[in-house]
Amino acid sequence: MQSYVGVGVTPGRVVGPVRIMPPALSAPPAGEKLDSSASAEAAAAKLKEAGASVKETLLERAGRATGDSKAVLDATALMATDPMLIKAAIKLINTGLSAERAIWDAGDTVAAMLISLGGYMAERSHDVLDVRSRIVAALRGVPAPEIPDSPVPFILVAHDLAPADTATLDPAKVIALVTAGGGPQSHTAIIARSLGLPAVVAARGVTELTDGEFVFVDGAAGSISTHPGQNDVAAAQKWTEQATLLSVFDGSGQLADGTALALLANVGGAKDAQAAAAANAQGVGLLRTEFCFLGHDTEPGHDEQVAAYKGVFDAFPGAKVVVRTLDAGADKPLPFLTDSTEPNPALGVRGYRTDSTTPGVLARQLAAIADAAKQSAAVVWVMAPMISTPAEAADFAAMCATAGLQTPGVMVEVPSAALTARHLLDRVEFASLGTNDLTQYAMAADRQLGPLAALNDPWQPAVLALVQATVNGAIAQAKHSAALATEDSAPKPVGVCGEAAADPALAVVLAGLGVSSLSMTARAIPAVSAVLRTVTLAQARQLAEQAVAAASAAEARELVRAALPALAELGL
Repeated sequence: MQSYVGVGVTPGRVVGPVRIMPPALSAPPAGEKLDSSASAEAAAAKLKEAGASVKETLLERAGRATGDSKAVLDATALMATDPMLIKAAIKLINTGLSAERAIWDAGDTVAAMLISLGGYMAERSHDVLDVRSRIVAALRGVPAPEIPDSPVPFILVAHDLAPADTATLDPAKVIALVTAGGGPQSHTAIIARSLGLPAVVAARGVTELTDGEFVFVDGAAGSISTHPGQNDVAAAQKWTEQATLLSVFDGSGQLADGTALALLANVGGAKDAQAAAAANAQGVGLLRTEFCFLGHDTEPGHDEQVAAYKGVFDAFPGAKVVVRTLDAGADKPLPFLTDSTEPNPALGVRGYRTDSTTPGVLARQLAAIADAAKQSAAVVWVMAPMISTPAEAADFAAMCATAGLQTPGVMVEVPSAALTARHLLDRVEFASLGTNDLTQYAMAADRQLGPLAALNDPWQPAVLALVQATVNGAIAQAKHSAALATEDSAPKPVGVCGEAAADPALAVVLAGLGVSSLSMTARAIPAVSAVLRTVTLAQARQLAEQAVAAASAAEARELVRAALPALAELGL
């Protein structure tokens, strides 16, 4: 038996045959020249046609997808006709290169530039190379490399998966995902969570597995082993049984002692919201509004935005829906809003900050959200991403007031926001912790990179201390306000909407730290609820204290998991 260890991103235990992702499309011969019978103009036209064809195919797939999958496909589709990529290729065609070689070399150039920028933009280099291969395939008239088909369900193994691949996975066929590359916040990890597929990333050496051989994958432990034995098969069978039990949530998030803790859903559009409502989510803790914008070369109009938001609001009449305003920039660039020449986009003009460089877009979005809210029975809250200072929080609250939105809030993704939460909450009505970005900024570790997966872990005690600081800031703000007799002394709500909320063990810690709600992919809610109901608030606080005091993420995780027997009983 041989074992491989990576980073577990979705719990689950399965035994099945391996199918290896086919190799990437072969490169055109170096220096391949334009056919003597073809003109540069004709070759350039064919290239543009191929790019448009790839874009159309990806957008067609996006139309059938929802949430994270739709966003990934929309963004990748834009890359197929990206002016920087196409113009660079046409310039090479004009020097005498074939269209295939020109787009290949242009893809290398653009990808290298993105890699040099680091951070989110380095991750976008994978999109460029994926699109390049698809355009070359279109020029050759052959199918682009796709996820293999199989008459039986299988475990998909790859070095990494392109965004368009992860977005079109069929969970009826693919029963688990294993990659040698990627990180806990890579496209593969995000899509695996949304589909509820057991997944392990950053597992070095797994591509050496033989196509067709059976392996045991433990998504919680992050392990893969060959030649599964009877115990492995039994564990997989038990997981299948438990998964059925963990697929239902009764709509009431609470701890063992009855302490309420709202369990909300992260959604990207109306279809997601309807599915979350059907799964009894108690509301929406994160509506990613950029999904309405991705795939657009220009800003969507007022009526289009109103319809998109209202579709989500209508799924939750009488319930809370927290809207995150446009989080463009970094890994979600928009042609009409994002500066592609930024040297470090992860630390650049993104989220709320875009209002300083492209004023008007945010105000128009808030007006559309307000109109949609007036036409719906949902209780609409609005929050801005990438808020760093109290002055920014105050400015956003004023913009919300102008639009007629009564409950403004902020995302806590930057350490400065966590450390000054008391002052931020003087200006707004609530805060929501985006643990994905908070972790990468606290640990200075790009959340997309496999080699930094150990650092980029929300179990890091430093990250948990920032969560604690945010909650403490809310408590301090309430005491200050009570002393001034300006309002009730109850702390303003502090929720979590990052991927950390979907980890049942970490959810216990977050509850112990004092957060008021947890928002996650709807598929994760039943498992989180089941574990939360096995601990009292006092027990959760004790575990949270131990986790914050731990010396490492691994120690914090082990301490908490060892104290939660329900995890083993439920196969989590």
